[in-house]
Amino acid sequence: MKTPLISVIILNWNGKKYLKDCFSSLQNQTYPNLEIILVDNGSFDGSVDFVNKLFPKVKTIKNEKNLGFAQGNNIGIKACKGEYVFILNNDTKVNRVCLEKMIEAAVKNPKIGMLAPKIVSFENPQLIDSLGLNIYFDGLARGRHRGKLDNNQYGKDILMPSAAAALYQKGMLNEIGLFDESFFAYCEDTDLGLRARLAGFSSVLVPEAVVWHHYSATFGKYSELKAFLTERNHFWAVFKNFPARMLILVPFYTIIRYVSLIQGAVIKKGPVSRFESSKLKLLLILIKAYGSAIKKMPSILRKRRIIQKNKKISAKEFYNLVKKNSLKVSELTLKE
Repeated sequence: MKTPLISVIILNWNGKKYLKDCFSSLQNQTYPNLEIILVDNGSFDGSVDFVNKLFPKVKTIKNEKNLGFAQGNNIGIKACKGEYVFILNNDTKVNRVCLEKMIEAAVKNPKIGMLAPKIVSFENPQLIDSLGLNIYFDGLARGRHRGKLDNNQYGKDILMPSAAAALYQKGMLNEIGLFDESFFAYCEDTDLGLRARLAGFSSVLVPEAVVWHHYSATFGKYSELKAFLTERNHFWAVFKNFPARMLILVPFYTIIRYVSLIQGAVIKKGPVSRFESSKLKLLLILIKAYGSAIKKMPSILRKRRIIQKNKKISAKEFYNLVKKNSLKVSELTLKE
C-alpha cells in the first residue's frame, strides 16, 4: 500500500482538558507517515505549553486571537506538507487504525476527495454522532444518522464528511479552495463539501476508522452564537453552490422549518432554538443573522460565479446528489 504523508491538523481554543486523549490516540496510530500540527487560536488555558511538554514532536502554530474554525484550519493547511489533510476536532480521540484505514480507501481512486470516519458519541459510543453529513433543502446540514444506534449497516457512499473529523485530498483543496473564512465557524464544511461535489469529487465513509467525539464542546450545544452563525452561514453555502432552480425553493423550505418550529409540532429543538432563550431573543438572532448574510451577499455572489463557472456536474446531477442525501424536516428534531 502507498503511504503518502498525512497532515493531521488539530485546531484548539482553550481545550486543554481534551488534548491528552486526542494527541495520545494520534501518537498510537498504526499508520507510519504522519505530521501532527496544533493550531492554537489564542488560548489562555496553557494548552500550547501542555502539548509542547507532553508531545514534543507536535508542530505548534500560535495565533494571537481566536480566528475561528475556518481561518484557523486554513492556516494549518497552508503550513502542512501532506498529500492528505486530516482535520480533527480537539475534543476527540481516534482508534489505532483510523488513519491507516482511511488512507487505504483514499488511494483507491483519485476522484475520492473527501473521506469520513465513523464518529460516535464520546459519552455513549453506541450512539452515532456522524457518518458524514446529510442536508436539508435549505442548506442546513446535520450528521448522518446522528443519535441512532450503531449497527454497522449504513452505506459507504456519502454526500460529504463533517469537519469534526475529515480526510481531504490536498490536490482537491488546491483545486477548489480551502474553508471560506467569512463563515468563521459552522457550515464551512458544508460549503467546502458542496464545492467539491460540484467539481466532480466523490466522498466515502470508512466505518473501520472510528472517532469518539464530545459534541459541541467549544461553543456549546445550544448557544446563541451557534444559532446566529448556523442561520447565517447555511444561506451563504446554498447561495454559493445551489443551482438557480434549487435556490428558488430555499425560502419555501426555510419557512416550513420555521413554521414547524413555531408550532412545536415537528421541530421542538431546531438549530435556531437550541438554547434557553425567549422568543423575542430568538427573533433578534434571526434578524441579526439575515442582516449579516445580506450585507456580505455581493462577496458571496462573486464566489458563486467562480464556483458555477468551474463546476463539472450538471444541475440535475447536483439535485440528485442532494435528494439522495437529503434530510426531512422531522430529522432536525433529534436530540444532539
